[in-house]
Amino acid sequence: MNFKNVTVAGGGVLGSQIAFQTAFKGFKTTIWLRSEGSVGRTLPKLERLKGIYLATLEAMKTNPLAYANGLTDKKPLTDEEIDALKAQVIKAAEGITLTTSFEEAARDCDLVIESIAENPQEKIAFYSELQKYLPEKTVIATNSSTMLPSTFAQYTGRPQKYLALHFANEIWRFNTGEVMGHPGTDPQYYEQVAEFAEAIGMVPLRLKKEQPAYILNTLLVPLLNAAQMLLATDVASVEDIDRCWEIATGAPAGPFKILDKVGLTTAYNIVSMRPEAQDPSTLPGKIAAMLKSYIDAGKLGINAGEGFYKYK
Repeated sequence: MNFKNVTVAGGGVLGSQIAFQTAFKGFKTTIWLRSEGSVGRTLPKLERLKGIYLATLEAMKTNPLAYANGLTDKKPLTDEEIDALKAQVIKAAEGITLTTSFEEAARDCDLVIESIAENPQEKIAFYSELQKYLPEKTVIATNSSTMLPSTFAQYTGRPQKYLALHFANEIWRFNTGEVMGHPGTDPQYYEQVAEFAEAIGMVPLRLKKEQPAYILNTLLVPLLNAAQMLLATDVASVEDIDRCWEIATGAPAGPFKILDKVGLTTAYNIVSMRPEAQDPSTLPGKIAAMLKSYIDAGKLGINAGEGFYKYK
C-alpha cells in the first residue's frame, strides 16, 4: 500500500472523523465539500475533534481507562510520548485542506473515501463528476452505511478499484474498518484498502461478500429501528427507552444517544428510502415524520448541540 494523499468527500459526522484520523496518522488529507456553506459547517467539527483528541490524550496520562485504541496501540505510554501524540493532533488539524473544487480534491490523490449523504442520486452525481478529474492510480472507497458498492461501481469509471470501507462512529475509540468489495473489485485494491485501514489505526474487518449494512449495521440497525418505532408510536419516551437498554444490558449508551451521534439526517435519509415511508399511516412513515420534526427544528444530533438530547 503506497497511499500518501487521501481525499475524503463529505464533512458530516463520519466524514470529518475519517479525515481527522487520517491526517492524525500522517497522511496528506483533503476534504471535498459541496459548497462554501458546507465548509463553514465542517470547520467547527474539525475543531471539536481536535479538542476531543487532545483531551483524550491528556486523560491517558492518569487514567488507563481513557486509552483510545485508534490513537495508539502502545500501552503504557510515557507522558513524553503522549505529548508527542498531542503535537501530532495539532499538526493534523493545521494540515487538513478543505475545498469545493473537484480538480483540487482529485489532484495526485491515491485514495478517495466517499462519505456524502445516503442518497443514491447524490452519490451517482458525485462519482460521475469525480471521474473526470481523477488520476488513473486512484482507488475509491465508499463509507456508505447501507448501500452496496455494486450499486455505484459503474459510475466511478474504475469499478475494479472501487469498494467499501465502513467506519464506526467515534472512530478514534471504536476503531473498526469494514472492508467490502463487489464482484468486480480487484483483490489487490481490496488488500490495499485493508492495509490503509490498519495504517490509520483501525482493525480491518474483511467481509467475504457484499452484505447490506455490513457487519456492524446488520447488528445495530434493528436496535435503532425498534427504538424509533417505540417513540414514533408513543409507546415510551426517549429517556425511558434509553434507560431500559442501558440498565438491562449494561450498554454505555441507549439507541437515541447512538442516533444523536450518527446524526438524525442520516437516520431520516435511510428510512426515507423505503417507498412506504411516503405514507404517514405506515410505521416507516411515522418514523420519517418523527425524525423530520426534529430536523426541521434544527435538532440534528450531537454536532448541532441538540438532537434527542441537548449537548449545550
